[in-house]
Amino acid sequence: MTGVILLAAVGAALADAPSKSPRPMPRPGMVAVADAETVGIVTKVAGPAAMPMTSRPKMRPQNLVAVALEVPQVVVATASTMAPPEKKGLFGLLRPAKRPEGLVEKQLVAATIAPVKPGKQGVVSQKGAVCGDPSIKGETLAPITSRVQGCGIANPVRINSVAGVRLSQAATVDCDTARALKTWIERGLVPAYGKGRVVQLQVAGHYVCRTRNHRSGAKVSEHGRGRAIDISGFTFSDGKSVSVLRNFDSTMRKAHKSACGIFKTTLGPGSDGMHEDHLHYDVAQRSSSYCR
Repeated sequence: MTGVILLAAVGAALADAPSKSPRPMPRPGMVAVADAETVGIVTKVAGPAAMPMTSRPKMRPQNLVAVALEVPQVVVATASTMAPPEKKGLFGLLRPAKRPEGLVEKQLVAATIAPVKPGKQGVVSQKGAVCGDPSIKGETLAPITSRVQGCGIANPVRINSVAGVRLSQAATVDCDTARALKTWIERGLVPAYGKGRVVQLQVAGHYVCRTRNHRSGAKVSEHGRGRAIDISGFTFSDGKSVSVLRNFDSTMRKAHKSACGIFKTTLGPGSDGMHEDHLHYDVAQRSSSYCR
């Protein structure tokens, strides 16, 4: 009897049910957003009693968006609400301020100038070079003074290589003498010997405070002023050496003659009996040249 009553109740319920199954009711405390195209239009729902099942509008599940109640207001960014591109970038982050007009970055200029000792005006040393010429190698010296009137060098240098040619010993001279020696090597000595390249000068004399030809009572020699240099021979790239005393041949004569005018004084074998074993070159301060 009980089973008959139960089947009758189920049949009555099925007869009253709608033809299609209803959709689930929104959860209490949730809001429903109608469609993705209307994002930002939010409807609050108080609960199941506020929206009866029979009157609730039908919505497709894929367009149903549920968000919790009591959340902060949702602000949807649109093209009109975005900041101008020159002020803000993506996600509203501020862009760096523009560089001020006329701003110029300073650049450091690399310099490899060695310090010059006090008292050597006009003498610059760069990576071993002196007299402002990279082909004249040596070092600057402090001014040379003497108790003998006329001796001394205001701006001396000690040179050991000129125009790629070594000196057998470092020579103390002034820059005028060093430059004249460079000119003679390049324009006279090297062209005279051609393929037999000179790699070293045999230096017999440079600065020394003395009189001319070591004579008592004579004037101070140009050696005493740092304006002279004596050369006693040459060494070549093949290791061979020649001396002025024994090899004053036509080639050496040609090289010696080319120094006239570059130096103010050029003396050698046959000049005065005092220069038979060396070549004397100086830059005496006079207008004319003396060549023997």
